[in-house]
Amino acid sequence: MKIQGHGQAAILSTQEERRLFVALGTERDRAVFGICLYCGCRISEALQLQVQDVSPTAITFRKGTTKGKQRTRQVPTAPRLAMILANYRRPTEGYLFPGRRPGSHLQRCRADQILKVATQKAGLQGVSTHSFRRTALTRMHNAGVPLAVIREISGHQTLAALQRYLEVEPEQMVVAVGAI
Repeated sequence: MKIQGHGQAAILSTQEERRLFVALGTERDRAVFGICLYCGCRISEALQLQVQDVSPTAITFRKGTTKGKQRTRQVPTAPRLAMILANYRRPTEGYLFPGRRPGSHLQRCRADQILKVATQKAGLQGVSTHSFRRTALTRMHNAGVPLAVIREISGHQTLAALQRYLEVEPEQMVVAVGAI
């Protein structure tokens, strides 16, 4: 668990996710973190989205805004994310999540502050902006989604890099040993 910036970000249970999304103050905040959760993306990738990058069927993460700046990727829009985005009054052009200064996007430090307040309201610990990415990738893995597909969605260059995100539950180990 992440404590004072050290350790890995917590993976959210479905119940914790619901509490957190209720605690988020605005539809914009739900949209920001909804994109992180349902696309398995980094907070910096979500914050740099342009209005035209979001369609009813997919979200496009341009290579210039990804960590390795290697390639553009598209992630299909999950039905739950579509509902979250439908409630967000988007700007008509520019950044999907505009900042205070004209032509800027919401800053990462502000997203961190928003999440900190929401996690306190929800009574959660160890949650950071990276929790949404870890939660998404772990849930896909637990649902039996092939690692190659998860890697494509997350934008990881290697399976080794992806596997650092996946958490193994004690129950999974019991089932695995029982299969022998």
